[in-house]
Amino acid sequence: MEIQWYPGHMAKARKIIKQNIRLVDAVIELVDARAPLASHLPDLDELSGGAQKIVVLNKADLADERVTGMWIKKFREMQLEALDVNSMDRHSVKRLINLITTIYCKKPGGRPTRCMIIGIPNVGKSSIINQMAGRKGARTGDIPGVTKGKMWLKVNKELELLDTPGILWPKFEDKAIGIKLAILGSIKEELINIEELSYIFLEFLSKEYPHSLRERYKIDVGKSPREMLNDIAFKRGFLMAGGVPDMERSAKTLLMEYRQGKLGRISLENPDEQGGFWQNISNQE
Repeated sequence: MEIQWYPGHMAKARKIIKQNIRLVDAVIELVDARAPLASHLPDLDELSGGAQKIVVLNKADLADERVTGMWIKKFREMQLEALDVNSMDRHSVKRLINLITTIYCKKPGGRPTRCMIIGIPNVGKSSIINQMAGRKGARTGDIPGVTKGKMWLKVNKELELLDTPGILWPKFEDKAIGIKLAILGSIKEELINIEELSYIFLEFLSKEYPHSLRERYKIDVGKSPREMLNDIAFKRGFLMAGGVPDMERSAKTLLMEYRQGKLGRISLENPDEQGGFWQNISNQE
């Protein structure tokens, strides 16, 4: 299974970023705490020019807490400021504001620190901005790429933000990256074979988080992914005419409940992973 998505508006957004990068003191890159590497922009250094960077692992409340701690340590070893947050929690986002204002506290002429927020679609940028700048009317939601254009926002007298649309990069060189982003909900659903995606995800869960499947769906995790999806359909009563299991509805429910945190705190990536499940996916023809 190979997934690619790079619509024209993302190329335009990249131009906007490059045109405005000289206006900011720092770049805040939002990544998904459940897959910090897959959701990291590989050409961020090129996009950000000489601006300093802060890596923010958003949706940390949905990720495996132990694994998130490992990622924070990994980024700091790379000499990057890193912080895990939950964009829906005002107190969590306050830690980010404090970090930014502490690092970049004094600017010439007493002007505020200016930061650009960058991230892939559906990583939670709008929700973070809601909490940081108190924007009640920001367009948030689960449709990748919903935030349009660019806008400066004043957080307080010491900090201003430049919002940018969600962007990806022109080509996923590793097919596992596209699959992880699709599982997270960062790829337009119309481009995805939802059942095939759910089979890969079920295989991953049965190996790394089998207890989550057992507790949520009361199924036998020793079965094949197709059999497990079939069992979920029967357990939930997702049946079509003649008692045929509705596999598509079952697949959509599995992915939706993961994204909502109903399967528990599950990370797709581990910084210490060598080989393993995702390497096998990458190597498949």
